[in-house]
Amino acid sequence: MQLLFLNFEHRMLKLAGPKNSITDMKTMWITPEGLEKLKEELDHLWKVERPETTQKVAWAASLGDRSENADYHYNKKRLREIDKRVHYLRKCIDDLKVISYAPFQEGKVMFGAWVEIENVKGHKIRLRVVGGEEIIQRRDYISIDSPMAQALLKKEVGEEAIVQTPNGLMTWKIRNIEYEK
Repeated sequence: MQLLFLNFEHRMLKLAGPKNSITDMKTMWITPEGLEKLKEELDHLWKVERPETTQKVAWAASLGDRSENADYHYNKKRLREIDKRVHYLRKCIDDLKVISYAPFQEGKVMFGAWVEIENVKGHKIRLRVVGGEEIIQRRDYISIDSPMAQALLKKEVGEEAIVQTPNGLMTWKIRNIEYEK
């Protein structure tokens, strides 16, 4: 079993390839669900928001003097923001490696795992270990690059993970591990 795990890790590192500056040296992995959300965001920006904003810019420009035209300046700025995000999303989608569930992951905290942990005070939380692009607006998702995820990786139910925090060391006991299949 250990040999299989090492081979998987080696394969994952090869898949990850060299670090990419666009994501500030983060692990370049994503879950299938995360990739789908990025594609949906890209599609919405490109097919809905960008055409609407382009129309607003054209309308505001048609009014004449642009120097004091707040609608024109605001929508031009918004158009630049949309284009920047579209460029970023396209680059990410091309560079990210989709990591799907594999049966041998069962019982260990690996990429994509839902983990229920409990601290010494009895406080329980449920987290999912995902790629850095997936954690935005999700308080229950943690990046695989985070200190918490690094402390949890490869641990099993019943084991403890010690995490360095700004307030010192915290100990968390793993209560449950689940995967979306």
